[in-house]
Amino acid sequence: MDGVPRVPEQRYAGTSKSTGSAELPEATEVPAGLRFSVLGPVRSWRGDELLTTGSPQQRALLAALLLREGRTATAAELIDALWGDEPPSQALAAVRTYASRLRKILDPGVLVSESGGYAIRSVSGDALDLAAAEALRSDAEKARSAGDLCKARELVNRALALWDGEPLANIPGPYAETQRARLEEWRLGLLESRLDMDLEQGCHAEAVSELTALTAAHPLRERLRELLMLALYRSGRQAEALAVYADTRRLLADELGVDPRQGLAELQQRILQADPALAEPSAPTTEPSASPLRPAQLPATVPDFTGRASFVTELRDILSSASSPDGEGQVMAVSAVAGIGGVGKTTLAVHVAHAARPSFPDGQLYVDLQGAGPRAAEPETVLGSFLRALGTADSAIPDSLEERSALYRSTLDGRRVLILLDNARDAAQVRPLLPGTEGCAALITGRVRMVDLVGAHLVDLDVMSPEEALQLFTKIVGAERVASEREAALDVVAACGFLPLAIRIAASRLAARRTWTVSVLAAKLADERRRLDELQAGDLAVKATFELGYGQLEPAQARAFRLLGLADGPDISLAAAAAVLDLPVEPTEDLLESLVDTSLLESAAPGRYRYHDLVRLYARACAERDELPPEERGAAMSRLLDFYLATAAGVFAIERPGDRLIHHFEPTHYAGLRFGDRQKALDWLYAEANCLLACAHQACTDGRLRRGVDLLWAAKDLGESGANSKQYESVALAARDAARGTGDSRAEGRARTTLTNVHLVAGRYDEADEEARQAALLASEVNDPAPLHWASNDRGIIALNQGRYADAEEHLQHAIDGSRKDGNSPGEASALCNLSRVHLAMGRTSRAISLAQQGIEVYDRMGLTLRLANARYALGLALTQAGRTSEALGELTEALQMFQMNRQRLWEGTTHFRIAQAHLTGSHLALAAQHAEQALAIGCIGGDRLRASVLTTLGQSLAALGQVDRARVCWREALPMHEHAGSPEADHVRALLTPASAA
Repeated sequence: MDGVPRVPEQRYAGTSKSTGSAELPEATEVPAGLRFSVLGPVRSWRGDELLTTGSPQQRALLAALLLREGRTATAAELIDALWGDEPPSQALAAVRTYASRLRKILDPGVLVSESGGYAIRSVSGDALDLAAAEALRSDAEKARSAGDLCKARELVNRALALWDGEPLANIPGPYAETQRARLEEWRLGLLESRLDMDLEQGCHAEAVSELTALTAAHPLRERLRELLMLALYRSGRQAEALAVYADTRRLLADELGVDPRQGLAELQQRILQADPALAEPSAPTTEPSASPLRPAQLPATVPDFTGRASFVTELRDILSSASSPDGEGQVMAVSAVAGIGGVGKTTLAVHVAHAARPSFPDGQLYVDLQGAGPRAAEPETVLGSFLRALGTADSAIPDSLEERSALYRSTLDGRRVLILLDNARDAAQVRPLLPGTEGCAALITGRVRMVDLVGAHLVDLDVMSPEEALQLFTKIVGAERVASEREAALDVVAACGFLPLAIRIAASRLAARRTWTVSVLAAKLADERRRLDELQAGDLAVKATFELGYGQLEPAQARAFRLLGLADGPDISLAAAAAVLDLPVEPTEDLLESLVDTSLLESAAPGRYRYHDLVRLYARACAERDELPPEERGAAMSRLLDFYLATAAGVFAIERPGDRLIHHFEPTHYAGLRFGDRQKALDWLYAEANCLLACAHQACTDGRLRRGVDLLWAAKDLGESGANSKQYESVALAARDAARGTGDSRAEGRARTTLTNVHLVAGRYDEADEEARQAALLASEVNDPAPLHWASNDRGIIALNQGRYADAEEHLQHAIDGSRKDGNSPGEASALCNLSRVHLAMGRTSRAISLAQQGIEVYDRMGLTLRLANARYALGLALTQAGRTSEALGELTEALQMFQMNRQRLWEGTTHFRIAQAHLTGSHLALAAQHAEQALAIGCIGGDRLRASVLTTLGQSLAALGQVDRARVCWREALPMHEHAGSPEADHVRALLTPASAA
C-alpha cells in the first residue's frame, strides 16, 4: 500500500444511516466529521484533526466497541477481549478508566454506558472505514451482478484502498488477534475478487506480476494459484500455468498431505485440452421481430443487415420509450444519427425503425429529405404528404408551412406514430416535421451533426468493426469463397476502410464475377490511386457519395479539406493543421469544426481531427485536381515538416539542456510550439508520435529528406519507448535507403545513426555496429561532427554488450574527447556512464562507481532528468556488484521513477530486471519474482537477449520460493535464447536444469 490517507473525509462525513440507527434517539446524533479507522492503526478524527486515543489497551477497547457495530459489550466481554484467560486483578477498574478517558476524547453521546457495559452509538455507517469498505463491496457485487464490470472493479479497488497496513495494528489482546485474522482473510477475498475481474477484463499479463507475489506470500491459498494459472494461460504461457499446478500439488502434499481441490484439478485438465471455453464467451443479442402496421411507409430493411448491435439496442430503446403500453410516454423521443456518406445511416435507421414498430401501432412515416443533394426537400411539401398519409383530405391541407406544421401536430395528438426523416440537411429542415406530441418519436439521419436540435439524442455512426465488415462481405459473396481466402477478404474490407457502402459495392462486384477470386479483388483495391474508381457498381459509387458533400463546401472549407488530406498521419492536431493551412489557430479551428459538422472530417479528440481512409483518398484526388497553383501542395507539406522538426527540437532541448545536437539540425522556416513545462513537452512528443513519424516517412520520398532525418533524430526517444519502436525503425530504414538512393551522404550518415540506436534497443549488436561504423565513415567524408561522437558512444555500448571490453573502452574514450571538443556536456556524461559499465564488466568496481558518479554530477548540474535516470541505472549496477545492495536499490528505484515519468517503457522494464537481480542478491525472493514478472510484461532494452536473462532470474527466484516446476519452465524458455545469442549464461542455465541443481 502507498502512503495516501485511507480515510478520505468525504466518505466519512457522518451522513449515512448507521446499522440499527432507527433505535437511537435523535439527541445522540454524532457530530459531522467524527470518523474512525480499524483497517490499519486504530485511529479517530474530528474533521481533519487526529484525536489522541491513548494507550494500546485503551485503543483495544475502542476497537472492540467499534467492531460491534453499535451493539453493547458487557464488561466481562471487554475484559476477555483485552486480556483473555489471564486478566489483571484490576481489570474491571481499568476498563472503566479506559471508557471514561475515551468518552472525554470523543463527542458527547458517542460512547454510552448501558446495562453494565458499553457501546459506540450514533456513528453513521460510513464513519468507520470497515463499514465503508463493506458498503463498497456490497455495491461492487450489485454492479457485477448487473453486468457493470468496470464499476464493480473500481468499487473493489476503492474498498482495498481503505487498508493502511495491518488491521488493528499494534492492538493487544486475543479479540484483536482474531479480528486481525478475519479482516486479513476478508481483504484477501476482496483481492481475489478484483483479480478475477481483472481477468474478465482481459488484463491477464498485468495480473501475472501481482499474482506471482501473492502466491509467494500465501503459498497455500489455492484460489490465488488458480487465478495465476488462468492468467498465465491467457498470456500464452501454458507451460508455466501447468507448472504452477505441479508446484501446488507438491506443496499441498508436503505441507498438508492433501491433493488440490477439484476446481484446480479441473482447470489443469482444461488447460491441457486447450479448452476454448477458458476464453471470454460472447452472448448474442436478440432483436425483436416486427409486425406490419399501417400507415407503413418504412422502406424494406436489407436482408443482410450486419452488426451494429449496440446502436440498434440503444436507438430502439430510446424510440420505444416514447410509447409505453399504458400510454404513459415521453413528450417526444428524437434521435439523430450522423456520419459520413456510405457509413450506413439509412440502413441502420430503417432496421431500427422496423425493430421499434411494435411500440408504434398507429403507424410509421418515412421521407428522404435529400439533404446531401443540391435541392433538399421543402418541409411544407413533406408535411403535405405526411398529412395525406394520416388521412387528411387534400382540401383540408393549408398552404403555409406554419399552418401545415400545426395541423400535423394536431393530427398526431393521441396517436403513437414513428417518423423516420432520412438524409436531413440540417436542424432547420427537420424542426417543422417533429411531432412534439406524447407517444410519438422521430428518428433522423444526416451528414451534419445536429447539435442545435434541442432535446435530441445524438448518435455519431462510425465505420464497422473488422469482424462486422467481414461478416457483411461474407453474406454477400458467400461463405465458401471467403473461407478459402480469409486473409484476402480481410485485405478487401480493410481497403474499403470498413465503410459499409464500399464493402457492399466490392462484394457485389465479386459476387457478379464468378471467375474472380477474392485475391483478384484485393489486388485491384491495393492500388490507392485506383481504389475509388474500383469502388463503384451500377448506381452505387463511393466517390459520388463524397462528391455530394464536397460540392456544398465554401472555398475556404474546400481548400482545408484538400490540403489536410495530404498528411499521412492517423490524425492531425489543431496546431499542425494550422501549419498546413498557414493560418492562425482560431480560424483553423473554425474551418475544421465546420468540416466535422458536414461529416467529411471526424473529431478524434478535443483538438485532434482525422479522415476516414477513403475520404482521405478522395481529398487527395481533389487536391491533385483542384489545388491551384499545384506548388501549394508541396508548400503545405513543407510547413508541416518544419512545424514538427522545430517543435521536436525544442522538446529535445528541454530534455537535454546543453546538448549541441540541435545546433546541427537543418534550419526551419515555420515556427513550432514552445513549452515552458517539460511534462507538457513530453506529452506533445508522445501524443504526436504516429503523426510525426508519418511526416518523417513522407519526407523520404518528396525532396525534404534531410529535414525528415533530423526529425527522426530529434525524436529518438520514440525509438526507445517500446510503444513506437517498430514504426520508428521502419521510418529509419526508409530514410537510410532514400538517402543512399539519392547519394546524400550527410542524410545517410544521420539516418544510420538513428538505425544504430534502433538495433541497440532490439539487442541486434552486429547490425548496430555496422550501422555505427558506416555512419562514422560517412560523417567523416562530409565533415558532419554530430554523428561522429554518437557513433563512438554507440560502438562503445555495442562492444560492451559483446564482451569486447578493450574496444569498448577505446570507443568511449573517443566519445568523451569528441564531446568535450564540441562542448557537448550531456554527450560526455553519457559516455562516462557507459564507460562505468565497461569498468564494471572488467571487475574494476570502484572505478565504475566513480565514473557513474561523475556522470550523475554532470547531469545534476544540467537538470537532465531522463539522462540522469541512465546514470543512476549505471551506478545502481555498480553498487549491486559491490555488494552495497541497499544503496543499489535506492539508485535503481530512482532511475525507475524517472524512466516512468519520461515514458521510457523499455528502460522501465530493464530497470525492473536490475531491481529483481538486486532483490535476489539480498534474498528478497517474492520481490525479486515480482519485479522480474514486471520486466517480462513490459519488455526490455536488448530484446530476446535480455528477456532470456530476466527469465533466468525469475526462475531462480521461483525455485528459491519452492515453485521448482514453474522455475524450470522459465529456464527451458530462456535456454534457446541464450544459445542463439551465444551467451555464456547458457551454461549456467543448463546447470540449473540438471536434476542436481533443481534439487
